[in-house]
Amino acid sequence: MRLKSRVALVTGSTSGIGRGVAVAFAREGAAVVVNHPTAAQQSDARDVCAEIEALGGHALAVRADVADETDVKHLCAAAVGRFGFVDIVVNNAGIADGAPIEKITTDQWDRMLGVHVRGTFLVTRELLPGMYQRGWGRIINTASQLAYKGAPGFAHYTAAKGAIISFTRTLALEIGDRGITANCVAPGATKTPILKDVPPSLLEEIRRAIPIGHLAAIDDIVPSYVFLASNDGRHYHGQCISPNGGDVFL
Repeated sequence: MRLKSRVALVTGSTSGIGRGVAVAFAREGAAVVVNHPTAAQQSDARDVCAEIEALGGHALAVRADVADETDVKHLCAAAVGRFGFVDIVVNNAGIADGAPIEKITTDQWDRMLGVHVRGTFLVTRELLPGMYQRGWGRIINTASQLAYKGAPGFAHYTAAKGAIISFTRTLALEIGDRGITANCVAPGATKTPILKDVPPSLLEEIRRAIPIGHLAAIDDIVPSYVFLASNDGRHYHGQCISPNGGDVFL
């Protein structure tokens, strides 16, 4: 129960790593705000909440597009209204699509950076004052090992993830003496729905490049978030830890 009496907001938490983090936090004692971007994921959000409640935990599902300022204000207000405060934030909401640079549309570029970078900024900005008041907080931002190595066909995605790492470092410098930590997790290739459209031949190529010999399961990634959210990670600040099977050495 390393997160007992804590309240966590996990964006993009109806599937994949976000869902795994939300449930793991609940197992560690935290109340969890489950975020989904559209009404289409409402049923999935309810399923996550039901799983948390079956563990004896408390959960709230809130629809919000993290790239939309009004939605983010609603999301954070709903979380505070239900639980009184939020002291752990996981900025995890993300999207992915691929195209060579000359074929990436401006709308694709803006949407990619909007969800990843603008979303991380908006949620952090909204909840940071409350953390200042309580003198404690954990901010964990989801990056990617691709921010370090790049990936052909994913310039907008890797640019967004690189910006998240840079944002986190500056945030850490600003809040270092306030009892709040800010860090990133940069997962390697992980078996989540985000890979569903990747051709099997490309997945095999990715797998062969990983020294450990296989793609990560969600359970391989989630412990990094639990560690950083707990008191165990209290001396990690402005860092990026990367459970990637040896794909990239940071």
